[in-house]
Amino acid sequence: MLIDQWTFTLDGVTTPQATDVARVPRRRPLRIVAISAIVASILALLFVYPWWSLFIRPDWPTAVAVFGTVLFTALLIALPASMMLSHGHTDRDPVRLIGDALLGIIWVVFVWTLLGEVLRLGLLVGGVDDPFRSRIVAVAALIISALLLIWGYREAMRLPRIKQVDVTIPRLGAGMDKLRVVAITDTHFGPINREKWSERVIAAVNDLDADIVAHVGDIADGTVEQRLGQATPLASVEAGLARVYVTGNHEYFHEAQEWLDYMTSIGWDALHNRHLVVTKGGDRLVIAGVDDATALGSKLDGHGANFDMALAGSDPELPILMLAHQPKQVTQSASAGVDLQLAGHTHGGQIWPFNFLVKLDQPSVHGLTRHGERTQLYTSRGTGFWGPPFRVFAPSEITVLTLHRV
Repeated sequence: MLIDQWTFTLDGVTTPQATDVARVPRRRPLRIVAISAIVASILALLFVYPWWSLFIRPDWPTAVAVFGTVLFTALLIALPASMMLSHGHTDRDPVRLIGDALLGIIWVVFVWTLLGEVLRLGLLVGGVDDPFRSRIVAVAALIISALLLIWGYREAMRLPRIKQVDVTIPRLGAGMDKLRVVAITDTHFGPINREKWSERVIAAVNDLDADIVAHVGDIADGTVEQRLGQATPLASVEAGLARVYVTGNHEYFHEAQEWLDYMTSIGWDALHNRHLVVTKGGDRLVIAGVDDATALGSKLDGHGANFDMALAGSDPELPILMLAHQPKQVTQSASAGVDLQLAGHTHGGQIWPFNFLVKLDQPSVHGLTRHGERTQLYTSRGTGFWGPPFRVFAPSEITVLTLHRV
């Protein structure tokens, strides 16, 4: 989740005019150097501050300080090395697991070491002198970090909680009142084999008596062939009216069209910039879906979020349920007259306090929000997790949205 929200686009340069061609070779290297410098600075901050605060400032015996220095040096090398070695190679899942875990661990340690400054101030006011004061803070930060990582791992791997949400849509017909929409998103089937977890999630979904089941993107990190075992339970999802799916940004790292074709092959409606209409009790509802906001930048033929295409030919008098992976796509949903958009992508921050950084990029991190006079947005914290196998103060969810007229 951490790096996922700081994704940098290197291929977003439009085709230059002939007079600009000479400048292109200078542009891209400079951009790569700038991005590399930013990443290096972030890594330095994440590792150097905890190292200094936990092992140097407390003035531990030399052996402890040396141990801490060797440990943090090894971790600082291992994190970017494992990320680079596994990037784009799902056959190197064990290497990727190391990088993912280290990313989560160092983030938690950094945050709680930083928050230890509050304790340090309190001890200073209380008259506790150094080095005892710094040693208390260091031990407290390590204990809290360890406990949160153990708990966070259990939270990431557990069956998601069922979250009940009531949504009032005035344009909803009487026959559609109390329609049940079950949303899952961000399953991120990946290097940890979660076939059993996937089966449990689908069993929980099938117990909810859904009219509509929606998967709002980021099925997996990898191709269909690589993640088929974890994705297979999706074929057994039960819904009274429709099973619908849209792409997330991670599909565009790994064969988006292949995932669309797979979901279609197992009986889901892949809403690739299109809509369908469902009927219940004599009333109708438009269910539309668009590609992820990053799809156009992927340069994949025929891909790119297109709200006009998704709603082309639909009756403007009917209520609209829109699936769009990223919350920030709600601006286009509101312009298109959508009644309710379902989104994911944020993971609720996944590891606190990353939710505050996510909020800089997205209008909503989780929950139900209103945008304009008509449009509401529900942002799920996600059903699985990305990268670091931890969830800290951002629980996963299977969402049951019950739609009401009033």
